[in-house]
Amino acid sequence: MTRQLILIRHSVVEQQPNLPSKQWRLSANGHLLAAALAPKIAPYHPTRFITSTEPKAQETGQIIADLLNVPYTSAANLHEHDRTGASYLPNKAAFAALVERFFREPEVLVFGRETAVQAQTRFINAVNTIMTTYPNDTIAIVTHGTVLTLFAEYHQPHLGAIAFWESLAMPCAFVTTWPDVGELRGV
Repeated sequence: MTRQLILIRHSVVEQQPNLPSKQWRLSANGHLLAAALAPKIAPYHPTRFITSTEPKAQETGQIIADLLNVPYTSAANLHEHDRTGASYLPNKAAFAALVERFFREPEVLVFGRETAVQAQTRFINAVNTIMTTYPNDTIAIVTHGTVLTLFAEYHQPHLGAIAFWESLAMPCAFVTTWPDVGELRGV
């Protein structure tokens, strides 16, 4: 049975250089932007939100799910590329260059503890598990830009990972088909 899968990138965060990015929470504006995304997702009738275990994704998912009166929970392995040990880069250009190298050299450990291939495999396996666990639900997964890009690139190799990643807003959402993942259509 073909159904829809909704993929959501978390909303705007309050950057805290003294904390690992996996601990960052939404900013006040991030809360407002997450709420503004809810009516754009509503026409796709999600029946369950599943977020990564990172606070920024959990908060984004909770805000939208609450507004749509839909249950939400968190699941393992939907988190961002594991950047443990990577230094905070306040310079956006330096960070973008690092991420671009990450996409260009997917089997090389560029930064953190995962290669692009490892992060992609982990995330795809997590999505497969979720979709198998909830076969009758329209799932909305709240996740992160890099792993969302890796998922999209896996299913659409012509996509151009760097351009796709650079185009992602915080928050943003895409809808696709499942189990045969088609084009990711922005909402």
